[in-house]
Parts: sequence; structure tokens; C-alpha cells
Amino acid sequence: MTNPTRLPAASLGEAADLLFTADADRRPIGPLTERYPGLDLADAYAVQQLNMTRRLGNGARLVGHKIGLTSEPMQTLLGVDEPDFGYILDDMVVADGAAVPRSRFCAPRVEPEVAFLLRDPLRGPGVTVADVRAATEAVAVALEIVDSRIADWKLTLHDTVADNASSGAVVLGEWIAFTDDVDLINARASLRLNGTEVDSGVGSAVLGDPAAAVAWLANALAPFGTEILPGQFIMSGSFTTAAFVHPGDGASAAISGLGTVSLTFT
Repeated sequence: MTNPTRLPAASLGEAADLLFTADADRRPIGPLTERYPGLDLADAYAVQQLNMTRRLGNGARLVGHKIGLTSEPMQTLLGVDEPDFGYILDDMVVADGAAVPRSRFCAPRVEPEVAFLLRDPLRGPGVTVADVRAATEAVAVALEIVDSRIADWKLTLHDTVADNASSGAVVLGEWIAFTDDVDLINARASLRLNGTEVDSGVGSAVLGDPAAAVAWLANALAPFGTEILPGQFIMSGSFTTAAFVHPGDGASAAISGLGTVSLTFT
């Protein structure tokens, strides 16, 4: 079951094509909400799903999910007041320490997050933080590269949802067993560019607890008939605002108790 859409199927397909081409050509487009004034949230998720289906058909594998706009800094940055979600495919995962062409993206930014790796499925509605803790095998420090196929990041919630929650790529650190000793609420994240800290934050910035963000996602996916499967990971949302990166920049994310990950943009 999915939420009913308002735009006709032809318009949803056209919107998906525009984003797919913008991503392939690295040429951002204007806001979809200006081109399609009737685009609502259900439409936006439908567009997102069309492009995920296309990429899966081209051979990609679904390996995880991302939650965006969980922290006040990110909601303020983009002028929205609720989280969103998207998908992560295998070709979006970058090795720790890798060198990545800046030209792979349109307008990339980086942000520090905690990734959750599931041992048991999560299916809403009614998923709680306790359920998330019980279902999680391990957690890891992660650096997300967020990117927008909408020009100049001038977007609404509906625009970013259609654009796969402005996802680009992810760098995952070493998986750490998720025990009661792992305190994500008070964990501190540091975001660095070229060795200089540009922002920091604590886990409570992510809906009060990064595990609460994962619970939110499981429940938000329920109307779409989707569950989070064992072996999949969830990017739970940024501890800080997101920083732009340029060719030659080195970016790193450190979270207390979880370690550090990094990459370089060429």
C-alpha cells in the first residue's frame, strides 16, 4: 500500500526523468515545486521511488536508508520543520580514506552521523526506541555527502524528498557492537575540513536520540509497506549543519566512542 498521489502518473514520471538526468549530467534543475505547483509529499516520495526502481533495474542494490533533516541546524538550513528519508544503494558507499572526484556531485556538502546496522527487521507502525536498540547489531561513525540536484539548494521539503532526500554518498567507519555502554545521546561529533573543525554537535540534536530517528523512519515507512531489513544500515541524521566542499578539500567526521572517517575531494 502507498499513499495516494495527486499529480498524474505522466507528470511523476517526467519529474523523475528530470532528476535522473540532472544527476547523470551533474546539471542541477530548478525546483520541482515551481514546475509542478501541485506536487505534494506523497507525489515527492513517488518520484523518489521511481528513480530508486530505475536504479535497481540497472543493477544497483539497496543497502540502506537515510534520514534527513533530523536536527534543528539542518531544518533551519533548508527552511523545513520535519525529517525526511531516502534510500542508499551499494554504489553510493565510499571507502574510508578514499579520494572522490568533486565532479561526481552537483553541489556537495558533508555532515557527521551515526549509522545503525540491523540484525533484526524493523517494521512500523509503533516502533519504539527500545525496539531499535533491540534490533541493532552495531553502530558506526559515518560521513554523509549530501548533494542537491535542485540548483543552488533552493528547495522545499517536497523538492528534497523527490531528490532522494538530497543524498549523494556515505563513508562508513568500523562497526562497533551496540551495547548499553554506547551513549549516542551524549556522544560528540566533530566535523573537520582540511584539519580545522568547522562545526560540532551532540547526539541529542538528532530528535533527542539517534535511535529515535531510526524509530521515526521505521514508522514513516509503514504506510509504504516497507520494512528495514536485517543487514541494512540506517544513516540516522546529522549532528551538525552541513559544510560545502570543493576540489582539494579533505573532510573528516569524528564521534566520541566510535572513531573517525575521512575522504578527500579531487
